[in-house]
Amino acid sequence: MPGHFEPLPGGGAAVALDDVEISIIRSLAVQLLELIGPGPGADAPEDPLAELFAEGPSEPPADPVLRRLFPDAYSDPEETPSSSAEAEERRAHSAEFRRYTENDLRAGKRENALGVIRSLDALAPVDEGGAVLKLTPEESRQWLGALNDLRLAIGARLEITDEDDTDLLYRLPEEDPRKPMVLAYLWLGGLQETLVTTLLP
Repeated sequence: MPGHFEPLPGGGAAVALDDVEISIIRSLAVQLLELIGPGPGADAPEDPLAELFAEGPSEPPADPVLRRLFPDAYSDPEETPSSSAEAEERRAHSAEFRRYTENDLRAGKRENALGVIRSLDALAPVDEGGAVLKLTPEESRQWLGALNDLRLAIGARLEITDEDDTDLLYRLPEEDPRKPMVLAYLWLGGLQETLVTTLLP
């Protein structure tokens, strides 16, 4: 079980994490929460009806990480619009889609990151340090979403756009300042991959 998720009988997954790994994942999840932000009604009295009809932003975020987490729905970086009218139409569709979906997407990502933090905070340490994290199927799905978001965020900071970029990361010299972030990116990828296998039928 060390370093990778294994399925639990009856559903769910488990992984052994040492103290450093727990600290790294928790810290990354907290940073992700800070980046995503508190939500539209964080400072106002809770009003479910107002939240239901609250509109989100219509413009893409300025931060490249947030742009990766909340991409435009109607733009394909590999496809160039045939005309300026088509480009304008795509922008308008993307703005409308973002206005009505981004708040919900942010809430979902926020809840996934909070789920990771809560499950780590509830861990009981073992004698030799670290702990065994056991997740229900629902918690596994939250973790999967959060791990994906963390990898997208780190990948954006590392400017990873395709598999070729990932191959280059393996060859970075030890003194490269990006090395710790690269190691975290690759490690989280391994966790994500093994967690996916536990959710397969």
